[in-house]
Amino acid sequence: MFNINLTEEQRVQKSAVAIMAHKKWADTGGVLMLGERRVCDTTPTAYTNGKDVVFGREAVAKWSDPELRFVDLHEQQHKFRRHLITWLHLQKLDAHIANVAMDMVINLDITARDAGEGFVKMPEGGCYDEKYKGWDTAKVFYDLYDSNEDGDGSGGTGISGEPLDEHGWAEAKDMTAEEVKELEREIDAAIRQGNLLGSKLGSGGDRLFGDLLAPQINWKDVLLDFVMTACQGTDESTWRRPNRRFAAHDMYMPSTYSESIKSIVFAADMSGSIGDREQAVMLSETVSAAAVAHPEELHIIYWDTKVCQHEVYEGNELETIQTDTKPKGGGGTDVECVPPFMEANNITPECVVVFTDGYLGGDWGNWTCPVLWVIIDNKSAVPTSGTVLHVKSSDLR
Repeated sequence: MFNINLTEEQRVQKSAVAIMAHKKWADTGGVLMLGERRVCDTTPTAYTNGKDVVFGREAVAKWSDPELRFVDLHEQQHKFRRHLITWLHLQKLDAHIANVAMDMVINLDITARDAGEGFVKMPEGGCYDEKYKGWDTAKVFYDLYDSNEDGDGSGGTGISGEPLDEHGWAEAKDMTAEEVKELEREIDAAIRQGNLLGSKLGSGGDRLFGDLLAPQINWKDVLLDFVMTACQGTDESTWRRPNRRFAAHDMYMPSTYSESIKSIVFAADMSGSIGDREQAVMLSETVSAAAVAHPEELHIIYWDTKVCQHEVYEGNELETIQTDTKPKGGGGTDVECVPPFMEANNITPECVVVFTDGYLGGDWGNWTCPVLWVIIDNKSAVPTSGTVLHVKSSDLR
């Protein structure tokens, strides 16, 4: 037993103080102080609902100080990475593997940042595999999921270690949209406070939070702008809508427009990695873009390893997309099947918008028209052609 003169509550408090005082970990301080921290007699190890952190009394009693600090930092990473909000769709596929994937990414990150200093130490048996260095949670999940032999949620093959903690999926799932937004605002503020503390203590090297604090653009505006730009045509000129490319240089020039936008394709990834919320947002934004562009013909192509459903809407039918469409899919992810399907069916659109998580089984396909890739939760995905728009699933609403 460690620190016999301190209670478990005091050790948890000591852990927080040590983390915030350490130049390498001080930038975690803001998130660490967000929500309630307490010790519980019934929690086996540790637990977070995305804001509060609960430590198991028996676990705290057996962990050394470096191990307790590791678990503490592990919970903070779940919080600032917004894991319980972001990966709900993975939890629906396999809760155990989702837990392992999240822990694998976190444990590798903490261990790498400690760099052998010994301030933290992962408790024995935690999820750790050097194979997954540099991978994100979704990529780890699908690698493990595909190697799971029995598919019953027991973990199957290929899993190294067990999760250090529990995960409050039920509480996260029950959060309202406004509660999710408020939590994200609190986390953003906490991250900024932590970075300020870290800078005052002179901590150097890579920042834990990286692009979490990068300014976020409205992806829906980018989508609409892409569709309208690709489809505006060059039939006529109008002074009523100035050309924005010249307006940026203080030059008032006419924009070109087309009286007739003939065809747009929305190609939606319906593989097993796409959750219900992502599907709903894809459909909603398809309808919004169609309402603005109002093409003569709108093609919706649902695909996984093949084209599973092709729907065509014309004229007034555009108004009934949400009630008439029938998404199909659920297999792997091979977007290269879409261009040959379009060619075989003489579909020649002004532009294509592809929604996907970018975890492909093949290549990016050969496209003969402008393509916008709306890629969800996968910044490592780099299409070989077209325009790329990276989106966080937590922003999809």
